[in-house]
Amino acid sequence: MATNGPMCNTSIFNYANQSNDITNISLHLNESLLGEEDSAKVLAVIYLVVFVVGLTGNSLAIFVVLRYTKMKTVTNMYILNLAVADELYILGLPFLTTHNVLTYWPFGNFLCRILMWADSISQFTSTFCLTVMSIDRYMAVVHPIRSARWRRPSVAKVINSMVWALACLLTLPVIIYCDVQPELNTCNLSWPEPRDVWSTAFILYTAILGFFCPLLVICLCYLLIVIKVKSAGARAGLSKRRASEKKVTRMVVIIVVVFVLCWLPFFMLNIINVIRTLPENGIITGVYFLTVILTYVNSCANPLLYGFLSDNFKRSFQKVLCIHRVNGISDGLPSRARLSRTHHNEPIFPPRSFDNDPVQSYQSIGLEAEPCAKTEIHRPGPQVISQSI
Repeated sequence: MATNGPMCNTSIFNYANQSNDITNISLHLNESLLGEEDSAKVLAVIYLVVFVVGLTGNSLAIFVVLRYTKMKTVTNMYILNLAVADELYILGLPFLTTHNVLTYWPFGNFLCRILMWADSISQFTSTFCLTVMSIDRYMAVVHPIRSARWRRPSVAKVINSMVWALACLLTLPVIIYCDVQPELNTCNLSWPEPRDVWSTAFILYTAILGFFCPLLVICLCYLLIVIKVKSAGARAGLSKRRASEKKVTRMVVIIVVVFVLCWLPFFMLNIINVIRTLPENGIITGVYFLTVILTYVNSCANPLLYGFLSDNFKRSFQKVLCIHRVNGISDGLPSRARLSRTHHNEPIFPPRSFDNDPVQSYQSIGLEAEPCAKTEIHRPGPQVISQSI
């Protein structure tokens, strides 16, 4: 099986081009798709937009989970871990952009190894984190009482640490064999002889352990959840607790689906290139470039999903961005008014002792941050605050 082709090492696992005669993607795009100057500008603009959106969104998600006490739920601890991994992945974009614009690697061998390793760790961590979130959803829905002692934020933090440790261990080949290739002055993986065998083995190794095996576990978890929900639905109505769990599960499912849609084309294209060498032409290179961009788009999309799918994330984002609602009225957002207690950060419905995951429940998240200057309206007596429908 040949491993040569138009692939280039511009992203986490762009490892298919291990021979010395493979052209950098930016060079190939310059020659085949656009003029040299236009191609560099297009690449730089795309990477800049992705970098700004991804960095801002994930930084905001990390901040609200760390800042607000009521955001420290089990699911949110895993979301925090996922946001950190996405942030790490996004931080490599400026170096990638510089590499593509200059068509050579100017940062030296040390940064080449560190950045490639960080890219690899972040992707493995993202996949494993989504797997852990799916297992957590299975435990919450199928075994809610039995798993209550384990489904705690403190346990989630330990699991997150184990995920990072496992990702570091599995990606050690990257930091060992990554190097600046003197022939092309590019940052790439330099395998020992026989190169084709090592390259093929690594492609399959990362695809299986870093994507397809976790995906199998995720699918199994949600299959068991569907079976449980159908059998439980036939016996009882939808309680408030079950409705909350259903919303959390839906959020995790959508995050997983978006991840698969963004990463599956990349892995499939690399595997196809292993089985059959793809031609080095503008179409194939353009398709490969799009698959690389999709992996970065996934890191940008996750914070948007948190805001759209979680009421608590939405409220905390609004608080940080100083977007206030007055008397149940918001700019373009449907809402309804209700009377709160004297202290507005006390939940109306206190969570049950075993409910470790009220991400989607309709209660205040207890934002302790100081209000934005000159935007808070003070009135005597009961305050009116809004709540999303």
